[in-house]
Amino acid sequence: MRRAVQTALIIAIVLDVVYWAIWFTRRDWIASLDSEGYYMFENAFPAADLWLGLTCVFSLWAMAKRRPIAMFWLICAGSSGVYLFSMDTLFDLENGVFSTGAGGYFELFIVVMTAIFSVLVLTYAWGHRGKLLAGDSALVLHRA
Repeated sequence: MRRAVQTALIIAIVLDVVYWAIWFTRRDWIASLDSEGYYMFENAFPAADLWLGLTCVFSLWAMAKRRPIAMFWLICAGSSGVYLFSMDTLFDLENGVFSTGAGGYFELFIVVMTAIFSVLVLTYAWGHRGKLLAGDSALVLHRA
């Protein structure tokens, strides 16, 4: 499960960087709507996605170093994902984004992946809180 969480964190970072690189260079590839309101909404997300990316990086670092702070960063990453999922999904439902064809399917993919990521990270963090807070010393001693 640890490896799955680490992989999910890496994928989240990569997708975050790729999405915003495309948004700011070739927005027509991924835009679900073509309206000023939609562009304003999407342009409000980079700071929040940067925070999510940073929490993923810090989670990976803390997990690799087996630091107790990993618990904190995993909860930050998972809860940031829940917040972004909620904001994105509500906007998409209120504005019919999911029914816009390919762009809507892409948006649906994003929100579903965000939900899966968030549940995975939060479930792992809570389920392994004892080991995480002990700096994974229980795992290290078990292997010895």
